[in-house]
Amino acid sequence: MTLAFARFRRQIALVTGIAFGADKQYLVESRLAPVMRTHNLSGFADLTEAFERRDNGPLARDVIDALTTNETFFFRDRTPFETFRTTILPSLMASRAQERRLRFWCAACSTGQEAYSLAMVLENEAIALRGWSLDILATDLSTRAVETARNGRYSQFEVQRGLSTGLLLRHFHRDGASWRVNEHLRARIDFRAFNLLSDYEALGAFDVIFCRNVLMYFEPETKRAVLARLADALTDGGYLVLGATETAAEAGAFFSQTTANGVWQTRRRAQPQLRLA
Repeated sequence: MTLAFARFRRQIALVTGIAFGADKQYLVESRLAPVMRTHNLSGFADLTEAFERRDNGPLARDVIDALTTNETFFFRDRTPFETFRTTILPSLMASRAQERRLRFWCAACSTGQEAYSLAMVLENEAIALRGWSLDILATDLSTRAVETARNGRYSQFEVQRGLSTGLLLRHFHRDGASWRVNEHLRARIDFRAFNLLSDYEALGAFDVIFCRNVLMYFEPETKRAVLARLADALTDGGYLVLGATETAAEAGAFFSQTTANGVWQTRRRAQPQLRLA
Protein backbone atom coordinates (compact mmCIF):
# COMPACT_ATOMS: atom_id res chain seq x y z
CA MET A 1 0.00 0.00 0.00
CA THR A 2 1.44 3.35 -1.05
CA LEU A 3 1.52 6.45 1.12
CA ALA A 4 -0.85 8.23 -1.29
CA PHE A 5 -3.41 5.43 -0.98
CA ALA A 6 -3.11 5.45 2.83
CA ARG A 7 -3.83 9.19 2.79
CA PHE A 8 -6.71 8.72 0.39
CA ARG A 9 -8.27 5.98 2.55
CA ARG A 10 -8.28 8.28 5.56
CA GLN A 11 -9.76 11.18 3.61
CA ILE A 12 -12.52 9.22 1.87
CA ALA A 13 -13.53 7.68 5.21
CA LEU A 14 -13.63 11.13 6.78
CA VAL A 15 -15.78 12.57 3.97
CA THR A 16 -18.11 9.64 3.22
CA GLY A 17 -17.72 7.10 6.03
CA ILE A 18 -16.71 4.41 3.51
CA ALA A 19 -13.77 2.32 4.73
CA PHE A 20 -11.63 0.74 2.01
CA GLY A 21 -9.29 -2.04 3.07
CA ALA A 22 -5.56 -1.78 2.49
CA ASP A 23 -5.92 -4.52 -0.14
CA LYS A 24 -8.31 -2.43 -2.26
CA GLN A 25 -5.73 -0.09 -3.78
CA TYR A 26 -5.87 -1.63 -7.26
CA LEU A 27 -9.69 -1.57 -7.27
CA VAL A 28 -9.84 2.06 -6.15
CA GLU A 29 -7.20 3.23 -8.60
CA SER A 30 -8.94 1.39 -11.46
CA ARG A 31 -12.28 3.02 -10.70
CA LEU A 32 -10.67 6.45 -10.41
CA ALA A 33 -8.55 6.25 -13.58
CA PRO A 34 -11.30 7.91 -15.72
CA VAL A 35 -11.71 10.62 -13.06
CA MET A 36 -7.98 11.38 -13.19
CA ARG A 37 -8.14 11.71 -16.99
CA THR A 38 -11.20 13.96 -16.82
CA HIS A 39 -9.55 16.31 -14.32
CA ASN A 40 -6.10 16.21 -15.97
CA LEU A 41 -4.38 14.67 -12.96
CA SER A 42 -1.09 12.94 -13.69
CA GLY A 43 -1.43 10.21 -11.08
CA PHE A 44 -3.06 8.95 -7.91
CA ALA A 45 -0.84 11.10 -5.68
CA ASP A 46 -2.07 14.22 -7.47
CA LEU A 47 -5.69 13.10 -7.12
CA THR A 48 -5.20 12.47 -3.40
CA GLU A 49 -3.70 15.90 -2.87
CA ALA A 50 -6.52 17.59 -4.80
CA PHE A 51 -9.19 15.59 -2.94
CA GLU A 52 -7.68 16.48 0.43
CA ARG A 53 -7.96 20.20 -0.31
CA ARG A 54 -11.77 19.90 -0.50
CA ASP A 55 -11.90 22.99 -2.73
CA ASN A 56 -12.88 21.16 -5.91
CA GLY A 57 -16.56 20.26 -5.80
CA PRO A 58 -16.69 18.61 -9.26
CA LEU A 59 -13.69 16.40 -8.43
CA ALA A 60 -15.17 15.32 -5.09
CA ARG A 61 -18.49 14.55 -6.80
CA ASP A 62 -16.80 12.45 -9.51
CA VAL A 63 -14.67 10.57 -6.98
CA ILE A 64 -17.72 9.71 -4.87
CA ASP A 65 -19.77 8.70 -7.91
CA ALA A 66 -16.96 6.40 -9.08
CA LEU A 67 -16.47 4.69 -5.72
CA THR A 68 -20.00 4.25 -4.40
CA THR A 69 -21.67 0.89 -4.93
CA ASN A 70 -25.07 1.20 -6.59
CA GLU A 71 -26.10 -2.47 -6.68
CA THR A 72 -29.85 -2.59 -6.14
CA PHE A 73 -33.07 -3.87 -7.66
CA PHE A 74 -36.82 -3.63 -7.17
CA PHE A 75 -38.18 -5.26 -4.00
CA ARG A 76 -34.67 -6.39 -3.08
CA ASP A 77 -34.75 -9.33 -0.63
CA ARG A 78 -38.59 -9.18 -0.65
CA THR A 79 -38.94 -9.88 3.09
CA PRO A 80 -38.45 -6.26 4.29
CA PHE A 81 -41.25 -5.06 2.02
CA GLU A 82 -43.55 -7.86 3.09
CA THR A 83 -42.77 -7.07 6.74
CA PHE A 84 -43.47 -3.42 6.05
CA ARG A 85 -46.85 -4.22 4.45
CA THR A 86 -48.07 -6.80 6.97
CA THR A 87 -46.56 -5.57 10.26
CA ILE A 88 -44.95 -2.13 10.24
CA LEU A 89 -47.60 -0.22 8.28
CA PRO A 90 -50.62 -1.57 10.23
CA SER A 91 -48.83 -0.85 13.52
CA LEU A 92 -48.09 2.72 12.50
CA MET A 93 -51.61 3.30 11.18
CA ALA A 94 -52.97 2.27 14.57
CA SER A 95 -50.54 4.42 16.57
CA ARG A 96 -50.77 7.46 14.25
CA ALA A 97 -54.55 7.34 13.74
CA GLN A 98 -55.04 10.85 15.11
CA GLU A 99 -52.26 12.53 13.13
CA ARG A 100 -52.95 10.51 9.95
CA ARG A 101 -49.52 11.38 8.61
CA LEU A 102 -46.56 9.10 7.92
CA ARG A 103 -43.06 9.99 6.77
CA PHE A 104 -40.60 7.56 5.24
CA TRP A 105 -36.91 7.90 4.42
CA CYS A 106 -34.97 5.66 2.06
CA ALA A 107 -31.39 6.49 3.05
CA ALA A 108 -28.70 5.40 0.57
CA CYS A 109 -31.42 4.86 -2.05
CA SER A 110 -28.93 4.30 -4.89
CA THR A 111 -30.67 4.55 -8.28
CA GLY A 112 -34.16 4.61 -6.77
CA GLN A 113 -35.53 1.07 -6.99
CA GLU A 114 -36.03 0.77 -3.23
CA ALA A 115 -37.94 4.05 -2.98
CA TYR A 116 -40.17 3.16 -5.91
CA SER A 117 -40.79 -0.29 -4.41
CA LEU A 118 -41.94 1.37 -1.19
CA ALA A 119 -44.16 3.76 -3.16
CA MET A 120 -45.74 0.80 -4.98
CA VAL A 121 -46.53 -0.92 -1.67
CA LEU A 122 -48.21 2.24 -0.39
CA GLU A 123 -50.11 2.63 -3.66
CA ASN A 124 -51.44 -0.89 -3.24
CA GLU A 125 -52.77 0.13 0.21
CA ALA A 126 -54.41 3.28 -1.17
CA ILE A 127 -57.91 2.41 0.07
CA ALA A 128 -56.79 1.85 3.66
CA LEU A 129 -54.61 4.98 3.51
CA ARG A 130 -57.28 7.28 2.06
CA GLY A 131 -57.12 10.61 3.89
CA TRP A 132 -53.55 10.06 5.11
CA SER A 133 -50.61 12.32 4.30
CA LEU A 134 -47.65 10.26 3.07
CA ASP A 135 -44.17 11.66 2.48
CA ILE A 136 -41.25 9.71 1.01
CA LEU A 137 -37.74 11.14 1.09
CA ALA A 138 -35.03 9.23 -0.78
CA THR A 139 -31.37 10.23 -0.54
CA ASP A 140 -27.99 9.03 -1.68
CA LEU A 141 -24.42 10.24 -1.45
CA SER A 142 -23.95 9.89 -5.22
CA THR A 143 -25.42 12.79 -7.21
CA ARG A 144 -25.33 10.63 -10.32
CA ALA A 145 -27.39 7.90 -8.66
CA VAL A 146 -29.91 10.47 -7.39
CA GLU A 147 -30.34 11.93 -10.87
CA THR A 148 -30.99 8.44 -12.26
CA ALA A 149 -33.52 7.80 -9.49
CA ARG A 150 -35.31 11.10 -10.03
CA ASN A 151 -35.57 10.41 -13.76
CA GLY A 152 -37.11 6.99 -13.08
CA ARG A 153 -36.03 5.42 -16.36
CA TYR A 154 -34.85 1.79 -16.31
CA SER A 155 -33.71 -0.78 -18.84
CA GLN A 156 -35.52 -4.01 -19.62
CA PHE A 157 -32.92 -5.88 -17.55
CA GLU A 158 -33.45 -3.58 -14.56
CA VAL A 159 -37.24 -3.89 -14.50
CA GLN A 160 -37.01 -7.66 -14.82
CA ARG A 161 -35.06 -7.75 -11.55
CA GLY A 162 -37.80 -7.90 -8.93
CA LEU A 163 -40.88 -6.62 -10.77
CA SER A 164 -43.83 -8.80 -11.73
CA THR A 165 -45.49 -8.18 -15.08
CA GLY A 166 -48.54 -6.80 -13.27
CA LEU A 167 -46.55 -4.22 -11.31
CA LEU A 168 -44.57 -3.25 -14.40
CA LEU A 169 -47.68 -2.59 -16.49
CA ARG A 170 -49.45 -0.80 -13.64
CA HIS A 171 -46.68 1.58 -12.59
CA PHE A 172 -44.45 1.99 -15.69
CA HIS A 173 -44.80 2.93 -19.32
CA ARG A 174 -42.64 2.32 -22.35
CA ASP A 175 -40.13 5.06 -23.15
CA GLY A 176 -38.21 4.02 -26.25
CA ALA A 177 -36.14 0.97 -25.38
CA SER A 178 -36.59 1.67 -21.65
CA TRP A 179 -39.38 1.68 -19.07
CA ARG A 180 -40.20 4.81 -17.08
CA VAL A 181 -42.00 5.09 -13.76
CA ASN A 182 -45.38 6.74 -14.19
CA GLU A 183 -45.38 10.44 -13.36
CA HIS A 184 -47.78 10.26 -10.40
CA LEU A 185 -45.51 7.72 -8.66
CA ARG A 186 -42.36 9.75 -9.38
CA ALA A 187 -44.07 12.82 -7.92
CA ARG A 188 -44.61 11.04 -4.59
CA ILE A 189 -40.87 10.83 -3.87
CA ASP A 190 -38.50 13.65 -2.97
CA PHE A 191 -35.05 12.60 -4.23
CA ARG A 192 -32.05 14.48 -2.83
CA ALA A 193 -28.28 14.09 -2.61
CA PHE A 194 -27.36 13.69 1.06
CA ASN A 195 -24.39 12.50 3.10
CA LEU A 196 -25.23 10.24 6.06
CA LEU A 197 -22.41 11.92 7.99
CA SER A 198 -24.22 15.26 7.75
CA ASP A 199 -26.65 16.86 10.20
CA TYR A 200 -30.13 15.32 9.93
CA GLU A 201 -32.06 18.05 11.73
CA ALA A 202 -33.28 19.81 8.58
CA LEU A 203 -34.78 16.55 7.28
CA GLY A 204 -37.38 16.37 10.06
CA ALA A 205 -38.69 13.27 11.82
CA PHE A 206 -39.61 9.96 10.19
CA ASP A 207 -41.78 7.00 11.09
CA VAL A 208 -39.74 4.50 9.06
CA ILE A 209 -36.16 4.69 7.81
CA PHE A 210 -34.80 2.18 5.31
CA CYS A 211 -31.00 2.17 5.57
CA ARG A 212 -30.10 -1.09 3.91
CA ASN A 213 -26.71 -2.45 2.86
CA VAL A 214 -24.72 0.70 3.58
CA LEU A 215 -23.58 0.49 7.21
CA MET A 216 -21.49 -2.56 6.30
CA TYR A 217 -19.07 -0.21 4.54
CA PHE A 218 -18.45 1.89 7.67
CA GLU A 219 -15.95 1.47 10.48
CA PRO A 220 -17.60 0.55 13.84
CA GLU A 221 -17.20 4.05 15.29
CA THR A 222 -18.74 5.69 12.23
CA LYS A 223 -21.52 3.09 12.13
CA ARG A 224 -22.40 3.81 15.75
CA ALA A 225 -22.49 7.57 15.12
CA VAL A 226 -24.81 7.11 12.12
CA LEU A 227 -27.09 4.79 14.09
CA ALA A 228 -27.35 7.40 16.84
CA ARG A 229 -28.39 10.03 14.28
CA LEU A 230 -30.90 7.68 12.70
CA ALA A 231 -32.42 7.00 16.12
CA ASP A 232 -32.78 10.75 16.74
CA ALA A 233 -34.42 11.16 13.32
CA LEU A 234 -37.15 8.61 14.12
CA THR A 235 -40.36 9.31 15.97
CA ASP A 236 -41.18 7.39 19.15
CA GLY A 237 -41.88 3.82 18.16
CA GLY A 238 -40.50 4.43 14.66
CA TYR A 239 -38.82 1.67 12.67
CA LEU A 240 -35.33 1.26 11.21
CA VAL A 241 -34.95 -1.35 8.46
CA LEU A 242 -31.41 -2.60 7.86
CA GLY A 243 -30.10 -4.88 5.12
CA ALA A 244 -30.60 -8.62 5.25
CA THR A 245 -26.85 -9.27 5.30
CA GLU A 246 -26.04 -6.63 7.90
CA THR A 247 -25.39 -7.47 11.52
CA ALA A 248 -25.51 -4.21 13.41
CA ALA A 249 -24.84 -5.18 17.01
CA GLU A 250 -24.30 -1.49 17.68
CA ALA A 251 -27.99 -0.86 16.96
CA GLY A 252 -28.89 -2.39 20.33
CA ALA A 253 -27.65 0.76 22.04
CA PHE A 254 -30.38 2.81 20.38
CA PHE A 255 -33.12 0.40 19.25
CA SER A 256 -35.03 -2.67 20.30
CA GLN A 257 -34.92 -5.54 17.82
CA THR A 258 -38.28 -6.75 16.56
CA THR A 259 -39.17 -10.31 15.68
CA ALA A 260 -38.42 -9.56 12.02
CA ASN A 261 -34.80 -9.94 10.94
CA GLY A 262 -33.15 -6.59 10.23
CA VAL A 263 -36.03 -4.52 11.63
CA TRP A 264 -35.41 -2.38 14.71
CA GLN A 265 -37.72 -0.06 16.63
CA THR A 266 -36.94 3.04 18.62
CA ARG A 267 -37.43 2.82 22.34
CA ARG A 268 -40.12 5.04 23.78
CA ARG A 269 -38.53 8.23 25.00
CA ALA A 270 -39.24 9.18 28.59
CA GLN A 271 -41.63 12.09 28.91
CA PRO A 272 -40.31 15.07 30.89
CA GLN A 273 -41.69 15.19 34.40
CA LEU A 274 -43.49 18.36 35.41
CA ARG A 275 -42.43 19.43 38.87
CA LEU A 276 -44.67 21.60 40.93
CA ALA A 277 -42.98 24.12 43.18
